Amino acid sequence: MLALLGRGLAGLARAGAAVLGRAEPGCSPVLQAARGYARPAGKKGKDIPSHLDDLPPTMLKKDYANLPIMNRVDDVVKRVLSLEMASQKERLKVKKQQLVEKVRRSPNDNGSFEVQVAILTAKIRTLEEHLQRHPKDKSNRRLMLMDLDRRRKMLGYLRRVNYSTFEKTCQELGIQYSPPQPYSRHVTKRWLVKKALCIKVFQEKQKLKAAVRLKQRRERQARARAAREQQKQVQEKQLQEKQAQEGTPV
Repeated sequence: MLALLGRGLAGLARAGAAVLGRAEPGCSPVLQAARGYARPAGKKGKDIPSHLDDLPPTMLKKDYANLPIMNRVDDVVKRVLSLEMASQKERLKVKKQQLVEKVRRSPNDNGSFEVQVAILTAKIRTLEEHLQRHPKDKSNRRLMLMDLDRRRKMLGYLRRVNYSTFEKTCQELGIQYSPPQPYSRHVTKRWLVKKALCIKVFQEKQKLKAAVRLKQRRERQARARAAREQQKQVQEKQLQEKQAQEGTPV
């Protein structure tokens, strides 16, 4: 048993030496084989440029930018409340505000199509950078595709209603609009048979609904007729009682 184990280790060492191309002196055969079969460590990915890099680190966060007291605050406090110490979420708020200021119609405009397109653009660019670092994140990929579809619909509406505003929005935000491709279905025999069956089922369902509606309408008419007859009988009875009271001598 020990002999077989020794031969196995020796074979493993020879395989490791073959992979390495040379045997390192002063190293055990098992370690040489392990080094030969080990996968080399992957290189770190390059730094991906972010659309938030153009924000100056001395800029204050969104919640503290317009406070009058910030003019009398110490420099250390300003640094703590600046973008240098801010998280990505806080920096994204500032970036959204910058993009909104470029396209908003008035200082009080917070819900127009241009403002919504600017907010979606900031979110989409952030998700694109995240997916470049983590390409297998399917949940965020789905969110990005949903935001892209929403933005395309809004830009299409602006393009139809006000082309000058659409052009200005795309130019200010750096967006290249591509209209959706027309949908075309490849017609096959199976699709034609399925469509004919669906039409037939729909027609049969409509016939059943029509019969139910006819029955309900007749029932409503019968109830209305019975109510009118009952009301007529009550009126006749009241008329007879009135005539009887008028004909009674005092």
